[in-house]
Amino acid sequence: MDFEHVEARGLVKLYGATRALAGVDLRFEAGAISVVLGSNGSGKSTLLSILAGLALPTDGEVRYGSHGSRRRGEALRAKIGVLAHAPMIYPDLSGRENLLFFAGLYGASRERVASLCERFEIGRFADRPVRTYSRGQLQRIALARAVLHTPRLLLLDEPSTGLDTRGVDRLVQAVHEERERGAILVLVTHDQDLAKSLADVRITLDRGRVASIETRATEATS
Repeated sequence: MDFEHVEARGLVKLYGATRALAGVDLRFEAGAISVVLGSNGSGKSTLLSILAGLALPTDGEVRYGSHGSRRRGEALRAKIGVLAHAPMIYPDLSGRENLLFFAGLYGASRERVASLCERFEIGRFADRPVRTYSRGQLQRIALARAVLHTPRLLLLDEPSTGLDTRGVDRLVQAVHEERERGAILVLVTHDQDLAKSLADVRITLDRGRVASIETRATEATS
């Protein structure tokens, strides 16, 4: 299964009386980095959760190319990589053991795990239990897990959390590499500098609605 774009159509998400999304229409293209901005409670993380299939919309749908969100299957889920607020890493395993475990689930090779350990400079702490990691070390393992299976759609929620300057530089390089291979990238952040360095498209949400969409071309001519 493959797809060249992901499209959100009329997404509404209610949590009781709270409306997290209020009719969101967006399209995300392959080979482009879309950065989603907005204040706390604007709906950013809710949007990512629905795109990832971790939550269902109250109304509306997501289409992955010609595939509808209500017909998700294993083939589609295997095409999505997610970095969420929760790292989704087993704390009593080492970082390397975690990556090898997920590699087994996705059919990725040990060589792929070794390559990611080098790419994210994980080697010096790879064999310690994850529960002993700093926040930045944990984030690097979570990033490696998110890209382990070369996903078609990569969703990153506040990916710079806990990273030092070198770690952020490594993150920026990795995101650009994912774009170069043709992935569809959607990134949520409060970090304006990170957004400026990465965004091909800047989407601002406000109280569950799309407030603005800007592209690099638009910014260059404004």
